[in-house]
Formats: sequence, C-alpha cells, structure tokens
Amino acid sequence: MAWTEVYNWQLGRNMAYPHEGAWPEWQFVFVFNINRCIACQTCTMACKSTWTFSKGQEYMWWNNVETKPYGGYPQFWDYKTLELLERVNPGGQVWDARPQIKGQERPYGVYEGMTLFEGAKKWYGESGHKRVLGYLPYDEEWRFPNIYEDTAATTAEGKPGQWYGEDAASELPEHQTWFFYLQRLCNHCTYPACLAACPRNAIYKRPEDGVVLIDQERCRGYRKCVEACPYKKPMYRATTRVSEKCIACYPRLEGHDPHITPTGAPIETRCMTACVGKIRMQGFVRVDTQTGRWIEDRYNPLYYLIRVAKVALPLYPQFGTEPNGYYIPPRWAPRPYLRQMFGPGVDEAIEKYVAPDRELLAVLQLFRAAQHIIYRYEIKEGPKVYETVHPVTGKKWEMYNDTVIGYDRDGREIIRQTVEEPKYVRPKVHYNSI
Repeated sequence: MAWTEVYNWQLGRNMAYPHEGAWPEWQFVFVFNINRCIACQTCTMACKSTWTFSKGQEYMWWNNVETKPYGGYPQFWDYKTLELLERVNPGGQVWDARPQIKGQERPYGVYEGMTLFEGAKKWYGESGHKRVLGYLPYDEEWRFPNIYEDTAATTAEGKPGQWYGEDAASELPEHQTWFFYLQRLCNHCTYPACLAACPRNAIYKRPEDGVVLIDQERCRGYRKCVEACPYKKPMYRATTRVSEKCIACYPRLEGHDPHITPTGAPIETRCMTACVGKIRMQGFVRVDTQTGRWIEDRYNPLYYLIRVAKVALPLYPQFGTEPNGYYIPPRWAPRPYLRQMFGPGVDEAIEKYVAPDRELLAVLQLFRAAQHIIYRYEIKEGPKVYETVHPVTGKKWEMYNDTVIGYDRDGREIIRQTVEEPKYVRPKVHYNSI
C-alpha cells in the first residue's frame, strides 16, 4: 500500500490515506435526530434478531444506543481514541472555523490537527507496520452494551455528581444536569480505517452504494479492522475466526424483498424501519466517482439536511474517516462536549434546529415516514397556523401547515405528510364509545 493525498470535505483539506481514493456512484448515508430518541432499543433488537442471533455472536451489537457522556460499546471507545490523537499530537486537535474560510467544500472550516491516519504515519513512519492509530478493546469492555444507561453528568460548578437542587436545574438552552442517547452503527466511511488496516484486503466498499463489507472468504481473523476502526464497529467472532460487521441490510437497499417492495424500489434497513421515535432517515447521495465530491442534489432530503441546512453533523470528523452517519445534535447538552463530538458546526446546527425555517420544519416530517428510501422531496405551501416570539432566539417565529411529499428512486410518490398532525374523530357507534 502507498500513501496518497485524498480530499476530506468534512476536514476542509487534503489528508494522507494509505490507499488510492476510490468513490462509489451513490453513497449510503443516514441522519439521526438525537433530540427525538427515547432509547427504547427497538432498533438495537431489530438488528440483533435479524443478523446476530447465532453462536459466537452473543456480544455483537451492530446497532446500539448508548447514553452519553459515560456510556459506550465497547466501553471508552471514544475516550481512548481521542487520547491516542492527543498523545501523538499534544494540544493540536483544533479547528480554524473562521467564517471567511468556510464554503461548500469546507462547511465547518479547516481541521488543523492530525487524523488517525496521519497520526500513524507520524508515529510508525510511512513504511511502518500500522496505517491507523487504534487499539484492541479488552474483553471486559465488550460485556455491557448498555452500561451507564440514563447516568447523568452535571455542569454545576464545584459539585460533581450533584443531580438535584436549584444549582443543577435543567433549563434550556443548556441543562446543568444532562445526558443524551447516541445511536450508532457502522458509518460506512468514505475512507474506512478498517479497510486501510486489513492486511488481507478483505474489506471493500461496494461501488454501487458505498456500503463497506468484509469478504469472509479472505478474512483470517487478524482483528486489525477491530483495532483500527475508531467507532469499533467490526467485531471478531471466535467460533468462525473471522470478523463481521453491519452490512447496511444491503438486500433491502437492492429492493430484493418482494413482500415489502414488489416494485423493486430500495427500502430502509431493519434498524431504520423499526425506529419508534422517528429519529432516523436513510438513503443515498450522488458522488462524483473521480473526485469523491458530493454532486449537488438540492431536493434530496439527506443532501438538504447535511449540505444546505447544515443541521446534521458527522460523528468525530477529526478521526479522518469521513463517516457517512450524521447527527442532529442535542440542544440541551454542553456545547464544548458537543463540539468535540461533532465538530465546530454544532452552534449553527442547534440554532437552526430550535427555530426551524419553513423548509426545514417540513423536511423533518419525513423522518421514518415510509419504509421506502426517499430520493427527492417537494413542498406544497399551506396556511400559517401559528406565530410567536421564540423563547430561545427571542425572534419572531412562524409555523405553516405545509405538505411535504417524498418520492422514491423511480419518481413514484411514497409519502405525503403535513406539518400539523391530522386529527380524526371516530364516529359514535354506541353509548359508551370513546
């Protein structure tokens, strides 16, 4: 493998990567709205019961929901990876987020620190035995998929662990006592660390949709993918001595379930369709196969949320993998913690989310509105139904009962949703009818 320079738009610059750049025609992408999640774990169990129910898969949770800031599966996955970056580049993980340097190709500014690939290149050298900074979790760190659920942190000064009392009151815009749920699966990264680290070339991205898969015929269970992935989503199966990971339910993406999609149109993954809180949206964005840039697709709901409205942000972009999972950050958590997790776009994203404009409010209604993947949306304007002075921004805010329409890959209408939830009055059938 030879080191090359590839462009990472999330970092706003070129970066070193130990492979040639190769980009799919379409890229699998998802957006999760953290503000809506109730941690019911329905998504987790939908994945578990579909893909990881066999012997040797007991500790495999390809989809999980963990409570931040203390939870994690495996434990400490983010803390340990951030620590590795700090060790190789002390104090250097900073962003230049000045407005004058931002643009479509660097929406969050420029990351001036080191990625996991660049850290490995510095630490081990260009011909070193490791191409990615990483670590193998201890067995104990895989034991508890939902450890520290609902365990709160506090920002009450001088009173760590203080959960109650006036000095730890929970009021917006930031709660002093806080936690939030983080939903995780494989990010199907543009520059996968697992792929870069595999000595067997057993990991690859599908050219048609960018889904990252492990060829289990080639895999020999060296666990380099487990060590390298900063999100710890490849998992080793001791009974077969190979690694396994989320496959993005690709038979569903291909439309190969005639019972659900008789037309052959792509449908969402199991974890997406099971979501009770309607926090999830998943689909594809078009990619320039020569440069890796996203092709402008203004009315693709994912493109709109990520590149136009900029309310959905990547998870730990400083790792350098250019993850294709994006999150609308929680509006009540401390901003420094959120900036570390999602980058410098947090303040703008939360400001737009708490007082959504007319288009954003309509697009938010598409989350989990249909099993079919939405490729394009259209908004039909409706009447104004509400007006107020927003309690957070202090500015005038108006709500319109617009109708948002979603279309599938072939241009068929699959969902029509109003901003206001429709009300139905059931006819009276007998005297005690409610």
